Amino acid sequence: MRHPLTILGSALVTLSALLFLIVYALELFGWHTNPYIGIVFFLMMPGLFVFGLLLIPLGLWLERRARARGAPRRRLWPLIDPNNPRHQQIIAGVGVLTIVNVVIVSLAAFRGVHYMDSVEFCGQVCHEVMEPEFVSYQAGPHARVACVECHIGPGAPWFVRSKLSGLRQVYAVAFETYSRPIPSPVHDLRPARDTCEQCHWPEKFHGEAIRTVREYASDEANTEAVTVLRLHVGGGSESTGPVRGIHWHTSALNEVDYIATDEKRQTIPWVRLSTPDGVKEYVAPGTDTAALAGREVRRMDCMDCHNRPSHTLAPSAGHAVDQAIANGHIDRDLPFVRREAVAVLEEEFASTEEAARQIDSRLMAFYEREFPAVIAGRRPAVEGAVATAQRLYRENVFPRMRVTWGTYENNLGHTTAAGCFRCHDGEHLASDGSAIRQDCDLCHDIE
Repeated sequence: MRHPLTILGSALVTLSALLFLIVYALELFGWHTNPYIGIVFFLMMPGLFVFGLLLIPLGLWLERRARARGAPRRRLWPLIDPNNPRHQQIIAGVGVLTIVNVVIVSLAAFRGVHYMDSVEFCGQVCHEVMEPEFVSYQAGPHARVACVECHIGPGAPWFVRSKLSGLRQVYAVAFETYSRPIPSPVHDLRPARDTCEQCHWPEKFHGEAIRTVREYASDEANTEAVTVLRLHVGGGSESTGPVRGIHWHTSALNEVDYIATDEKRQTIPWVRLSTPDGVKEYVAPGTDTAALAGREVRRMDCMDCHNRPSHTLAPSAGHAVDQAIANGHIDRDLPFVRREAVAVLEEEFASTEEAARQIDSRLMAFYEREFPAVIAGRRPAVEGAVATAQRLYRENVFPRMRVTWGTYENNLGHTTAAGCFRCHDGEHLASDGSAIRQDCDLCHDIE
């Protein structure tokens, strides 16, 4: 036990074990919820513990070999005389330097953990890879929610799973083996009840909601068409009224399980509904149920409809321009502005920088050629339309990651992707002949 490696191994084992047990106790009592602290204590500390265990027998073996060759016994400890003034100075110096080192290492560790917990770390360290997600996150409704709150959440188990997945992602970034675009949905994402429902409570979202949809034609006047929807949000709890409407799917009384046959979960041939009245299985026409054996059976939750809650990208250039006109970011009185903006945004460009130049030159050239009076009298409005079109491209199209309009389906509704109609197509039939209904008034009234 006198060999330096054995002594070092014993010290590492003791230190890592104590630190691991302390942090584990904090985790059990809920006093530690920072996901990234686990990188140090739940991944590195066990590794350090095992490394120390390996050093102990290695030191014993090396010491036995040295003894066999006739080497003298090692002195376990140096000779220190506390009464010797010189030794006193050394002891004091070592003690002060140890305290300073502990403070420096602690501050560095704290800042490191704090940085790894930041949005900047998640979105900007791997800038090109995460650019679509980071840009859409900044423009989305959850821009003030930290990435780790949704992608990891509190507790060690999901943290460990996420960080093990992160090791694979680091390798993919280092050797550029990652997919372009990044696949969606994330199949090992934590269930919504552990993340989304820490802030949102589906059972308490009930009643009706009014949504106004404004669309514009590609004519000179950019003619407006307005659709008003009364959405039956409903409720997921009998305490707020009858369980019905859109949030019927989230009720504790109903359990909806399904099997998807594609990675994007857009093709759903089999659905099982469990209610207090019994269990029914609905199957799409032409489905070979035997071929579904062994596939993942997923319990439906919020993310099956709200699948792009923080990374929303416009499904098409037309939708993006319509929204910009409706919000007043593009002047609707500019002739043909909708048609021209959509046309240039739908073009393919090699880079965002090239897109910005082409959008500017093409829109300005169109008005200078076809409507010189507009340029002469309303140049700021035209320049504003150019700047907005450039922003729409910058926020929705990322050539380096091969992300463009419609790359990621949004399952809310059914106008830009299958969405609700993945199941509510009127063709998924149960053994008694009943179908998953496609009635429009299940979810909304149109005015």
